[in-house]
Amino acid sequence: METKEFEKLVREALGLIPPEIRRHLDNVDLVVEESPTNEQLVGSGIEKDHLLLGLYEGLPLTERSDYGMVLPDKITIFQKSIEEICTTHEEIIKEVRETVVHELAHHFGIDDDRLEELGI
Repeated sequence: METKEFEKLVREALGLIPPEIRRHLDNVDLVVEESPTNEQLVGSGIEKDHLLLGLYEGLPLTERSDYGMVLPDKITIFQKSIEEICTTHEEIIKEVRETVVHELAHHFGIDDDRLEELGI
């Protein structure tokens, strides 16, 4: 898939987030990268045989106090990783949406254990 088309899917996924939730996104940038860097892989703690689909790097809203004049948090969606686990265009759309929601949840302070409980 062309990068522009993949980026469009990410924007569309963000657009599906309800406005009352989107308006609470604070100082966070959402980007698409082809693949994670070695530093991102090591820092994520991902198991060796797994693919990193997305990554939240920053300070969740639930941990912020006296917060200002800092660089934005960063959510990265990894195109090649998502494409590698999907076989159809529809699967890519679904996975992009799920990954965007998953990483946004980290921005709101929801950890992986709780996301698993919620089925996200």
